[in-house]
Amino acid sequence: MNLIPAAIARGVARSGLLTQKNSPAILFGVGVVGMVGSTVLACRATLKVDEVIEETKGNLEKIKSYENPEKYSEMDRKKDVTTAYTKGVFNVAKLYGPAILLGGASIFCLTKSHTILSARNAALTAAYAAVDEAFKKYRGRVVDKYGVEEDLRLRHDSEPVEIINEKGNITHSTRVTGDPTMYARFFDQLSTEWSRDPEYNLVYLKHQQSYFNHMLRARGHVFLNEVYDALGIERSKEGAVVGWVMNGGEDSDNHVDFGLYEDNPKARDFINGREGSILLDFNVDGTILDKIGKSEKVKWQA
Repeated sequence: MNLIPAAIARGVARSGLLTQKNSPAILFGVGVVGMVGSTVLACRATLKVDEVIEETKGNLEKIKSYENPEKYSEMDRKKDVTTAYTKGVFNVAKLYGPAILLGGASIFCLTKSHTILSARNAALTAAYAAVDEAFKKYRGRVVDKYGVEEDLRLRHDSEPVEIINEKGNITHSTRVTGDPTMYARFFDQLSTEWSRDPEYNLVYLKHQQSYFNHMLRARGHVFLNEVYDALGIERSKEGAVVGWVMNGGEDSDNHVDFGLYEDNPKARDFINGREGSILLDFNVDGTILDKIGKSEKVKWQA
């Protein structure tokens, strides 16, 4: 018998948690429906307001037409006129009152929905920034101890391969396989901007890198999804909040780099036309929404 109250309490708590989780959507829906209802009520009140106005006009005409100085003084007339106007205003307010109240409640619901979502987005941005900062420090320690190539191998799935050069010599290397992690993406035939001509691909990537560096200096910030769009790569949820920002602190490089550095063996193969695709590892500054100054205009990403 003691389990029943506990089960009921858990059910109620779970329902409350789900309601709290979905409260922005619920409040937004209630606000939209309420605004529609408020409009309907206001239209209905408008159809009846002429009757109230005509009634008020009739009362005023009667007051003005009544003449009996002995029994109906000018002071009494002024009082009756005030009463007639007050009654008219009250009747109009009574007609539009429900629409005004419903409209006010709807605006409150819409505002509350926006406030909750803004607070949640701020909390998520702060949490994401903390995780990103911790990961950057971890990667820095890995690079310092094992080097860039070992860091790349540990971050991505890889497999050993044998490379035979023109002289027939065999060298052993590793090749990144599987889906890339974090912000790195493959620029290959799946990209709408990829070409069968390796020289064209290299020139295109370098020009895009230069273009976004100019944008960074001119506008002050660049989102990763903007780079994905230019390269014909599918957007990501992370790309809507991470990117580059000028003077964003000690973690900011103040330049956009696609990872086309020549000390990367895979980049060398791509540059020399021996490889048709390349894994672009963007040097993003992490989440930039909390780094952009309040005076800057942010182009929000969908």
